[in-house]
Amino acid sequence: MGLVVLVLLITIYYHATDHETFKYWFAAEDGPVEWGTFAFLSLGCALLLRKAGRLWARRGTSAALLMGLYAFLFLFAAGEEISWGQRVFGWEAGEFFTDRSERAETNIHNMKIGAYNLNKVIFGSTLTAILLLYLLVLPPLYSRWPLIRGLVERLVVPVPRLHHAALALIGSLVMWYVIDLPRNWEVYELVFALIAASIFLRPQNPETFR
Repeated sequence: MGLVVLVLLITIYYHATDHETFKYWFAAEDGPVEWGTFAFLSLGCALLLRKAGRLWARRGTSAALLMGLYAFLFLFAAGEEISWGQRVFGWEAGEFFTDRSERAETNIHNMKIGAYNLNKVIFGSTLTAILLLYLLVLPPLYSRWPLIRGLVERLVVPVPRLHHAALALIGSLVMWYVIDLPRNWEVYELVFALIAASIFLRPQNPETFR
């Protein structure tokens, strides 16, 4: 979790001293923040797949498939982060994407459906709200409400610890009220990826996955 604090401190430093370096290097396309996000989303996927293997042996197919679904979502997010390797391998986005996106990138989150930008409507505000509910609301509910605990166990959801919730809250407050930088939301994504990997390593409910 020290990495989350380090990333936030670096971002605050750039906010105070050097917006250009932040925009055109630190948080740029294919920069440290983007590749860090890809790396920790991929790590999250790997950790969830390992849990899926354990669940297969211990709790059967349904629990393992649920965990496999969570792993797939992290794989999807990691692929989207780097446009599925488009800039790495140097291919051009296909007509399907160029006709539906202003950025000509091989990804779904930058597509538009009519007047709606998926990045803003689904992958922006909606996804942020869901993640904050997971990080901030679920931890205290899990420890206090047997009904919530039972549902979480059936869905084999790794539950954040309270320090994960605290870091998510601090990171959100820094992003919303302290930082005013171009592309600062790229850092927000990295913070979420770091916290997620930490949760999967040490969830509040480790006995669910043993």
